[in-house]
Amino acid sequence: MYFKNYQEMKTTFDKATRDELINRINTLNENSMAQWGKMNIYQMLKHCTLWEEMALGKKKYKQAFIGRLFGKMALRSVIKDENPLSRNTPTIPEFVVRENGDVTSQKSKWIALLEEHEHFPDFDFVHPFFGKMTKEQIGYMAYKHTDHHLRQFNS
Repeated sequence: MYFKNYQEMKTTFDKATRDELINRINTLNENSMAQWGKMNIYQMLKHCTLWEEMALGKKKYKQAFIGRLFGKMALRSVIKDENPLSRNTPTIPEFVVRENGDVTSQKSKWIALLEEHEHFPDFDFVHPFFGKMTKEQIGYMAYKHTDHHLRQFNS
């Protein structure tokens, strides 16, 4: 086990946790401003949609070389407890969004993807940095990633 209170970690596989995240997403709007980082609201929503598509196995990415060297150690550090992700945590280049678009439709898409965690597919998941992850690790990381970006936009 990576942390002491394994069963107490928040996960997107728990309906109450998903509902809490969705309620927080629903507070976002076109005027939501980032507390840190370079993304605007649409770019954050699209970034999170891309992340969820990866987590659900809809899009696959190869593990980066640096991830093969440090990924497992970094994963253990990130999911060892419920501390939020650090501000300005780097992302993979494929998840950097530069364009703008419709905030409302992107929010809906992100929420729909989060709801799919109720019937999470069983597949061999490889994160582009952390490498192979278990279903439990994916649930914890999905929560932490979503929470991180909602905090970024004060939600």
